[in-house]
Amino acid sequence: MRHHLVLRVVSKMLIPFILLFGLYVQFHGDFGPGGGFQAGVIFAAAFILYALVFGDDQARKVVPDKALILLVPLGLLIYALTGFAGILLGGKFLDYDVLSSDPTHGQHLGILVIELGVGITVAAVMISIFRAYAGRTKAIDKEDW
Repeated sequence: MRHHLVLRVVSKMLIPFILLFGLYVQFHGDFGPGGGFQAGVIFAAAFILYALVFGDDQARKVVPDKALILLVPLGLLIYALTGFAGILLGGKFLDYDVLSSDPTHGQHLGILVIELGVGITVAAVMISIFRAYAGRTKAIDKEDW
């Protein structure tokens, strides 16, 4: 991988902008196109690009497997707890109106938190799927061909 200097330099320059665009899509999702799923895929694409250019071992130092194991259920818990918060506050499951005294503010808060949970889960699952397939290629022995 060391001989791909241009690819490595360009990737190091692009990855922060990809992550910044992912944040934009995440937080702009309740006002326009975008949201948690799209932002999660964009975040995962940045980390997958990093893994492809710098190697899987280096990428595992940036995002360890233990972090992915925690992030997948964390996003699901954020989603579920937001839904149950609506029930505890006297509404229905995922009823955002009761999350604040102003129903409009409650809608924005609920959507923001839900989309955050979706984004975390989607990014962690996409990276996990990539690692599952990237790890399989390492297990193939050259003598098997």
